[in-house]
Amino acid sequence: MAGRAALITGGSSGIGLAIARALGEEGYGLTISARRPDKLEQAVKGLTDAGLDAQAVAANMTDEDDIKRVVAAHRDRYGRLDVLINNAGVGIGSPIAEAETKKLDMQLDVNLRAVYLTLRECIPMLKEAGAEHRKALVVNTASIAGVRHQPWLAAYSATKAGVIALSGAAHGELSGDGIQVTAFAPGFVDTPMTDWTKGQIPPEDMIRPDDLAEAVRFLLRTSPACIVPEIRFIRPGES
Repeated sequence: MAGRAALITGGSSGIGLAIARALGEEGYGLTISARRPDKLEQAVKGLTDAGLDAQAVAANMTDEDDIKRVVAAHRDRYGRLDVLINNAGVGIGSPIAEAETKKLDMQLDVNLRAVYLTLRECIPMLKEAGAEHRKALVVNTASIAGVRHQPWLAAYSATKAGVIALSGAAHGELSGDGIQVTAFAPGFVDTPMTDWTKGQIPPEDMIRPDDLAEAVRFLLRTSPACIVPEIRFIRPGES
């Protein structure tokens, strides 16, 4: 059994998969969750074929029972949780006046409610790890849209601003238990989620998923006395 373990949501591609790979290379046992079982199994096979310890648990993050099942599967496999990466997310653009309630609810449920519920379910294991080594880590993937409040992405911006606020509040509650909570706020990252922008922004000009993975490595190497509440990732020329 791995000496330390991590749970990553939204881990079948892009940012989540890059972070999973980095943590696996650091010796963490991995539980990786995503919505599509076929894509998830393929991603996890790539990790296990590389010699990493990983399991796939497909889940719909709008379903509270699915979230509880993912956490339970992780506990059953590893018995501990040192790192939680809340990365599952969805972005749907539209003017507010034309927004469909169903699409609004999906973004609220996946981007914010699921982050809250997953963290809630993981707190007991995170507290155990924090008591052991004072460095349990939670990373919640927000977005630069949660800082800059993007027109035509109002729902997405609102949920990601909520993730940043939730992260700060959670850190205030949990830091005394050895749990650090950090929000990541990236601009455009070269992932399938940003395919719609690639007519305007070439992929080579975008942030790389591995940039965020390296930030996780950095957070794990800082001392328990070093608190990093938020990291923004921007491209050259942005402010």
